[in-house]
Amino acid sequence: MANSSHDVIILGAGAAGLLCAAIAGQRGKRVLLIERADQPGKKILISGGGRCNFTNIHTAPDRYLSANPHFAKSALSRYGAQNFIALVDRYGIAWHEKTLGQLFCDGSARQIVDMLLEEGAKGVVDLVCGEEIADTSHADGRFRVKTGNRTAEAPALVIATGGPSIPKMGATGFAYDLARQFGLKVVEPRPALVPLTLGGDDILFRELSGVAADVVVRCGKTAFREAALFTHRGLSGPAILQISSYWRHGETVGIDFLPERERGWLLETKRSTPSGTIRALLRDALPDRLATTLAERLALGGDLGNMTDKALNRAEAQLADWRFAPNGTEGFAKAEVTVGGISTAELSSKTMEAQSVPGLYAIGEAVDVTGWLGGYNFQWAWASGWAAAQVL
Repeated sequence: MANSSHDVIILGAGAAGLLCAAIAGQRGKRVLLIERADQPGKKILISGGGRCNFTNIHTAPDRYLSANPHFAKSALSRYGAQNFIALVDRYGIAWHEKTLGQLFCDGSARQIVDMLLEEGAKGVVDLVCGEEIADTSHADGRFRVKTGNRTAEAPALVIATGGPSIPKMGATGFAYDLARQFGLKVVEPRPALVPLTLGGDDILFRELSGVAADVVVRCGKTAFREAALFTHRGLSGPAILQISSYWRHGETVGIDFLPERERGWLLETKRSTPSGTIRALLRDALPDRLATTLAERLALGGDLGNMTDKALNRAEAQLADWRFAPNGTEGFAKAEVTVGGISTAELSSKTMEAQSVPGLYAIGEAVDVTGWLGGYNFQWAWASGWAAAQVL
């Protein structure tokens, strides 16, 4: 196959590329699917602790970040979580809902990859793995892709190579380089769903490494209630990963350590139990090491009855919005996804086709659409891949 002709060439056999190839193939298109890794779906295989958090039943456009918050509406409305669940069910893959609408395989993420490959086998899909893209060009309405000593051409080219998150899996910014080659704008990519690092006055909290608590985390007008985890470098856990997508350098992050407590609870406790202490109250609600650290930072020793109402109100306010000033993130190496990517202003929200380059498409994480933690990014991969496949 030194030289070959196809109806469509898809670059990247991840979630979006695999589904797009399968559907296009079933629609009678001759598809060439090229993957630089030694096997398809490597990110799928490690996702969800090896069980693949393949979608979220609460999928909605407002759970995605993009320079154009309306862009994802079309694809998500036409191929939603229930569509992918139906596909999973047809293959008899057992699954369960964990928390907050997250769906996981009961068995292995391998089942999802095998399902997508089997779907591809129903059409004409040639999958080639372990191939580096040497050159890509476009002339006379044809795209030409060179990989080593082979050249393939087609009237349609789909960019499905993802973003640079998790480089140890082979992830790169290739999609952005290719987009720029064809004159498409790229929204500056940055790590998302990533742990935050602490320094300065916050470095004390790194000594709590391994301690977790159910909290509310805020950044700007956005808030998430889930677990936060202190690490040897800073902050992690689901709540922190969620807020990291919204956080920018120089901003602070607020944590409500006692989200169940109603306003005024400390004054009420002072009146009902004047002999109580801040440390004892915090130990009743939080892990011991965290409670001790917070009590020490509040610097309110002694009985509640001996403290002024003003001091207690100040302590309550701080516990409800404890400010941290992250000095960075753990970067793309630890990021689950990427915020930014190929600008949605360049693409059709219905077909994912580049408006200025007919026949060129971009899907999945390569595009400036980033979902929350918990299966949302897989659903965008399925939806955007499906949308492109309808018109290839």
